[in-house]
Amino acid sequence: MAFAAAPAAPTSARGRADIPDAAAGLRERVGETVVGLDEVVEQVLIAILVEGHALLEGVPGLAKTLLVSTVARLLDLEFARIQFTPDLMPGDITGGEVLVQDASGRREFRFLKGPLFAHVVLADEINRTPPKTQAALMEAMEERHVTSLGVRRPLDRPFFVLATQNPIEQQGTYPLPIGQLDRFLVKIRRPASGRSASSRDRCSPTSCSPTRSTGHRPRRRPPCFRRCRSTRSPPPARPIGCPIPSSC
Repeated sequence: MAFAAAPAAPTSARGRADIPDAAAGLRERVGETVVGLDEVVEQVLIAILVEGHALLEGVPGLAKTLLVSTVARLLDLEFARIQFTPDLMPGDITGGEVLVQDASGRREFRFLKGPLFAHVVLADEINRTPPKTQAALMEAMEERHVTSLGVRRPLDRPFFVLATQNPIEQQGTYPLPIGQLDRFLVKIRRPASGRSASSRDRCSPTSCSPTRSTGHRPRRRPPCFRRCRSTRSPPPARPIGCPIPSSC
């Protein structure tokens, strides 16, 4: 008995081939705004494309908010930032029921969405909030919905969370257990940047000291050396009643 062959499913090879080009173009566009985070940008884009979540560990001031907001803007997605604090409650991130009154005077409870209903969420310093608020975030990350007053409310797709941790200040924090760390696809460690460009122009005794004689014509001392030399020793104090010279 012969069976008719099932129709082949339409292939999307062309669409799959366009993904690397689109990702490379997106990475290049993000690099125009955020400089020096190429590896972090690549891992964040990988997590977004596979609908995962990322945990970024690094000190403050590394352009994490700028990075995530730029990615959301380029992808035309809604962005929200949550600053986790010890007094943050689950309802502050999921939303809750509020009593509203319409134009006719009728009162009713209406659900106001929290920041978790955005497409791209930056959970800043996730280890500074109590475990019950962390559990509400983990439920949204794993189940793609939030629970408020016993009612499940689905989240819009795509849904991506980039959580951050400060590895230096651990006082008053709630470290994430291993079970909650499994909710993240990747953990990105971003060390503190080294010597910044602005620090190269600062005046220091070693950078402003004159070089040794090598037989060549001595170079003109840089302005920072003259500034250091002028501020190295203050002028001697004058006794009270001493007239000030006219040259001053």
